Formats: sequence, C-alpha cells, structure tokens
Amino acid sequence: MSLLLAPWTRLSLLVLLLVAAGVGVLLYEPQRILSEGWPPGLPAGTAVLVFAAVYGLCTAAFVPRPLLNLAAGAVFGTQFGLLAAVGGTVLGAGIAFGLGRIMGQEALRPFLRGRWLKAADGQLSRHGFRSMLAVRIFPGLPFAAANYCAAVSRCGWLPFLLATAIGTVPNTAAYVIAGASASSPGSPAFLAAFGFIAVSAAVAAAVAWRKRHALAPAAPREVAAENPQHPPVVTAASHGP
Repeated sequence: MSLLLAPWTRLSLLVLLLVAAGVGVLLYEPQRILSEGWPPGLPAGTAVLVFAAVYGLCTAAFVPRPLLNLAAGAVFGTQFGLLAAVGGTVLGAGIAFGLGRIMGQEALRPFLRGRWLKAADGQLSRHGFRSMLAVRIFPGLPFAAANYCAAVSRCGWLPFLLATAIGTVPNTAAYVIAGASASSPGSPAFLAAFGFIAVSAAVAAAVAWRKRHALAPAAPREVAAENPQHPPVVTAASHGP
C-alpha cells in the first residue's frame, strides 16, 4: 500500500494514464465531428452537456482546443457553442489540474530549480488568479501544459478554475464564431473572428518574448555595472623632514 502511495509511483501512473488517453484519441479521431456532425435526436440541452463532458475529457487527453472550439460553433452555433466550449474548457482544466496535483506534484516539486521554473512557480503560487488569467488571455503556453504546470505549483483550486473560466472566453468565442460562420468565410463575423485570433497570437508571441528577455541572465557588463570593483587606494607614506 505504501508503494502505491509513493510519489514516483503516482507520477508513473499519471504518465501511463496520459499516454493511454493520447493513444485513445488517436484511434478515435474526435475531429470526425467536424465532418460527420453531432448525433441527431438529442435535445439541445442534453447535447450541450454531453458535448461539454466529451470536450473536457478530450482536452485532458491533449486534443487541441481550437479544433474542439470550431466543432462547437459548427454544431451548436455561437451561443450554445460558446456555452459548451467554455464549460468543457473548465471541466478539462479541472481534470488535468486534479490529476497533476494528486499524482505528480509531490514528485516534481523537488526539480523546480532552474531560474525560469522558480520564477513561474513563484508567480503561480503567490498570484494564482492573476497569473492564470494572463496565461489564459494570451495563450502562448499550450492549454494542457499550463494545467499541469499550475498543478505542480501551489496555485489554489478556486483561482485556477475562476481564471480559466474568465480568461478563455475571448479566444474561445473567436474560434466558436469562426466555426459557426465557416460556411460563409467572407462574412464580417468570420473575418472579425479570424482577425482576433491572428492578433491574439501575435500579442501572445510578443508577451512570451518579453518575458523571456526579462528572465534571461544578466549580461557581463550589466553585472559589472551593478557590482563595480574599485582599484585599491594607495596612500603615500609620510616622510620626516
């Protein structure tokens, strides 16, 4: 029993579980929903709930969210598609966060030694909501990677889920609108959604570059300027008359 509760045993089980989920996704090919559509006959409310549940499981298994967001818009339209996509996003984030927190945090925290890793862990631990909100609004970091990184940190459940629910709405809405209006790619709705996606990607790249520059080691000249070395002062010895 103690062996099953060991940190490295739980981490190994998590890795196996994620690999099995990834293989299942490759075999099932959830992108077929884009071409085949949602099974007919389900009431609208039930279909939205089922889609959100499937969406959450797929994101926990590393299925790209843009693909699922486009599918939500294509199947349900803008309003119900956005509701299903955001609900599935929060569910998938919660699943990944819970798995990472329970099965991987204790084993991985001792390896948070690098400068970047310590800085990211400190931000997520001290400013969980603000940091996760920035990550969700400017999605430079992959969704699944952000979930598991937050799980390894000391970010709380409520800040994580709340920031996910709020921060993913703009980008998710753009993809859902693009999926809902994909049949008329020249429409203002599709063009506006595509433009928002392109601008958000550019802003995310700029923010990532700025953060990388801020965390880079200081140049030798900067270090020398911060710690100047003064030459020793030599005083002349006094001579008698």
